Amino acid sequence: MARSRKDNLSDEDRVLWNRVARTVRAYPGKSAAAVPDDAEAAPATPPKKARAPVRAKSAIQPPPAQDLQPIDRSVYRKLSRGRLPIDATIDLHGLTQSQAHGLLRRFLLDARERGLRHVLVITGKGRSNDGEGVLRRAVPLWLTMPEFGDLASGVQPAARGHGGEGALYIRLKRKEKNR
Repeated sequence: MARSRKDNLSDEDRVLWNRVARTVRAYPGKSAAAVPDDAEAAPATPPKKARAPVRAKSAIQPPPAQDLQPIDRSVYRKLSRGRLPIDATIDLHGLTQSQAHGLLRRFLLDARERGLRHVLVITGKGRSNDGEGVLRRAVPLWLTMPEFGDLASGVQPAARGHGGEGALYIRLKRKEKNR
């Protein structure tokens, strides 16, 4: 017989879960499951001891991720109102994460090489269960990775006119001059 998630809950978790479950309404056409009182929530069998998760130790630690600052307020205002031009735009709609990752890296390298400062990356809002798209969530994380560390200095969600929550303004670092 398969174990349900309720078998893995501690007494405190089960009590808390029952309190929360009583506040939720069932979807139309679905029947609400009967939720026992907190006194009845005690498990029939004692809980098993939880083992500490085993973590594999890696000999090579990845370098720490850099934190990207938001774009300056005055620059953001100028970008959103069209007073400061967006130098280039890329649309990542409909791409897989691996396709989008490589394309974004090449786009940002090319833009920085050409001396561009402000680019717009359109990720789309996405259609997932949690209401946030995969690329919309992944692109800001990618920008903090070491491979993107020498490219972006700031990132911020775009203004409504440029895609709103489904797009990002990225401020690129200046190209280093050869000495």
